[in-house]
Amino acid sequence: MDQKKSRNYYQRFKEQVGEAVKESEKPTLLLHACCAPCSSHVLSVVAQYFDVTVFFYNPNIDDKAEYEKRLAELERFVSEAGFAAGTKVVDGGYGPEAFFEMARGRGDLPEGGERCYDCYKLRLEKTAEYARLNSYDYFSTTLSISPYKRSDWINEIGIALGKEMEGQEGAPEFLFSDFKKENGYKHSIELSKEYCLYRQDYCGCVFSKQERERKIREKEQG
Repeated sequence: MDQKKSRNYYQRFKEQVGEAVKESEKPTLLLHACCAPCSSHVLSVVAQYFDVTVFFYNPNIDDKAEYEKRLAELERFVSEAGFAAGTKVVDGGYGPEAFFEMARGRGDLPEGGERCYDCYKLRLEKTAEYARLNSYDYFSTTLSISPYKRSDWINEIGIALGKEMEGQEGAPEFLFSDFKKENGYKHSIELSKEYCLYRQDYCGCVFSKQERERKIREKEQG
């Protein structure tokens, strides 16, 4: 999909919210989350309209200590943020094998390329499946809050998954997302400071960690 030609997904999100609220006072939403900082602004928006369950499924994180740290921060944030009251957190389970199977033979690909696309897809597929099996009205993700993530890819994948499930029992609708819009990313930084959230400096996968370490070395070497 050509990003320049992508539609305004945040406007589509707002239109969906309007329709959802007409149909149900608080429709259910399964929100995939990568970490607490990215969840912060997104929850401040969606918790107004939906009965939210946050789904922490991130097999790209191979370091178990890092995985547990991000999950604990997410659980702490949800318990402390007043606007997230009533939000539930589900741990999709530590399991980096799924990511490494997907990324096999593609370790040399640059960050932000097709490996990242398939990483989005891996996480959204699991989210969609869990949402269907548990009869959620909608599913979505916090990934689009990041300026480093392709919102057109994220929405393309979500739309396709929603269409694949049409007609199946318990099938959810994909909730459009581009949560960086309207200063969403800036607000996430402000909330991170307010709640003293751990802000990791790499996405979680070993390849992004290596890229971060390479940039640190280059900076130190001048």
